[in-house]
Amino acid sequence: MEKQTVRDIPRRKFLEMSMKSGLLIAATPALMSRLVSCREGVNASSGMDMDKETLSKIITKALEKGGDFADVYLENRISRQIVMEESIFKSGLYGISQGAGVRVISGNKTGYAYTDEITEEKLMRAAEVASYVAHNGNKTIPVNISETSCPSFVTVKQPLCEIADEKRIDIIKRADQAVKDYDPRIRMAMVDYNDEIRGRVIATSEGIYLRDELPLLFFIVQAMSDDGKTRHMARERISYHSGFEMFEKVTPETVARNAAREAIAMLAAEDAPAGIMDVVMQNGWGGVLVHEAVGHPLEADNIAKEIGTFTGKLGKKVASDCFTMVDDGTLPGFRGTINHDDEGTEAKRNILIENGVLKGFMTDILSAKQLSMERTGNGRRESFRYIPIPRMTNTFIDAGKDKPEDILSSTKKGIYVQSLSGGSVNPVTGVFNFTCREAYMIENGKKTKPIKGATLIGSCMDIISNIDAVGNDLDFGVGICGKGQAAEVSAGQPTVRIRGINVGGSKG
Repeated sequence: MEKQTVRDIPRRKFLEMSMKSGLLIAATPALMSRLVSCREGVNASSGMDMDKETLSKIITKALEKGGDFADVYLENRISRQIVMEESIFKSGLYGISQGAGVRVISGNKTGYAYTDEITEEKLMRAAEVASYVAHNGNKTIPVNISETSCPSFVTVKQPLCEIADEKRIDIIKRADQAVKDYDPRIRMAMVDYNDEIRGRVIATSEGIYLRDELPLLFFIVQAMSDDGKTRHMARERISYHSGFEMFEKVTPETVARNAAREAIAMLAAEDAPAGIMDVVMQNGWGGVLVHEAVGHPLEADNIAKEIGTFTGKLGKKVASDCFTMVDDGTLPGFRGTINHDDEGTEAKRNILIENGVLKGFMTDILSAKQLSMERTGNGRRESFRYIPIPRMTNTFIDAGKDKPEDILSSTKKGIYVQSLSGGSVNPVTGVFNFTCREAYMIENGKKTKPIKGATLIGSCMDIISNIDAVGNDLDFGVGICGKGQAAEVSAGQPTVRIRGINVGGSKG
C-alpha cells in the first residue's frame, strides 16, 4: 500500500518536473540578475486559446464508443526557482510546461491520454485513445459547452510577470542576511524562492467551460546552527496564491528570524523520553498530523473501494465532541485554495467531521458517482500528465473555545510539540508516524527544556477520540502533499491537547 506524505519539494524533484516541461533555462550565478522575465521570449500561451467548437469536437470524439463523462484539460505553467546557499546563488531555473489531456469515465473505469502539444490533431488522437475504456459502454450525448463562471478567491496586486528579477534577488538577500544577523551560532542558511503562474482551461461533456490563472509563491528559509557540540537544521516557509505583495504581508526577515530562532533554541535539546504521554500541539503546521492521519482516510477514492478506517461510519460518532474538521478550498489566497478543482467543480467549504460526528468525504467526479454523493470540489491533479483524484485543499481542525494558555497550564506532564517535520500514514489502517522537529517537555503546566528525537505514533481513530481541548487560536502552515502525485496544500489547527499518545523517544 502506497503511503501518503506531506513534505517539502526537493530541489532534484523540482528540476525533474521542470525538465519534463519542454523548456528549462538554468542560470549560472553570474547570470542571476538576467533571468528570463515571463513576459519575454517564448510564447507560453500557444494552444490555450483553443475555441469551444474544437473542444466540443474533441469531447464528442472521446464519447464515440460510449461513456458517462468526458473532459478536456489544457494547462500552461511558467515557473521560476532561485536558490541561495551559504550566501551564494547556487541555481536559477526558469521553466515552461504546457500540455493537455482527455479523459473518459465509463462506469468505474477511466481512460486518459495526454499530449505535450496542444493542437486539434494531437487532442483528437488522445480522445481516441481515452475512448477505448468505454468500448461497448453506454452512450452519452455531450452538452454544448458554454462559458461558465465561478467565484474567485485569489486576488493579485503585483502580478508576478511584472516583477523584475532584481526584486526577487533582493528578497532572497534580505532573508539570508537576517538569518546571519540573528546569532553567531548560525553557521549556514539556505533560501529557496519559487513562483509559478498556472493557467487552466477545462471543458466537459456536461457543458462546462472554465478558464483561470493561479499565481503561486513558495518561500523557504532553512537555518543550521552549530555550537561546537551539536547542530540543528530549522525551517520556516510561507506560501500563498498571490502576487509579489505576499512579501509585504510577511517580510522575508520575519521568515528568516523564525527559522533562526528554532535553530538556536534546539541547540540545548536533550534526548526525548519514550512512552504514553499527553501531547499539546501548538497551532499552525501541527495540523499536518490530522491532514495525514484523518484527511487522507477521508478522501473518497478509498471509501468507494470500501477500504479505510472511516468506511461505513458516515453519520456516526468517530471523534470527541470538541473535534470539528474542515476542508475549505475557498480561504482567500491560501496555498491550497482553488477557484474550482481540476474537473470544473466549484471550490467549497466541506465539513468532514462536526462535533465528533462524521459528516462527509472529499470527492471527485468518479468517487461522487460511485458513492451517490455530491461533488465537493476536491478533484485535483499535479499536472496535465495525471488524472484528477480526491485531494485535500486547506484542511484543518476548526477553532474551539479553550484559551491556549489554559490548555498548557492544565497539563501536568507531557510534551509540547511546536513543529513537525512531516510524516506518513497508511490510509487503509489509519496508522501514522510523525517526527517532531521542535518540541519541549511540559512540567507542572509549563513548557520547559527542549527535547530532540521525539516521534508521534498512533492511529487516526485514537487521536481524534483522545483530543480533549481545542484552542481558539486557529493558524495554518503550508506544504506539498504526496499521493502518487503532488498537490499544494495548507494544514491548520488551533492549539490542541491529545491525551495519551505513544511517543517514541531517543533517550536510552
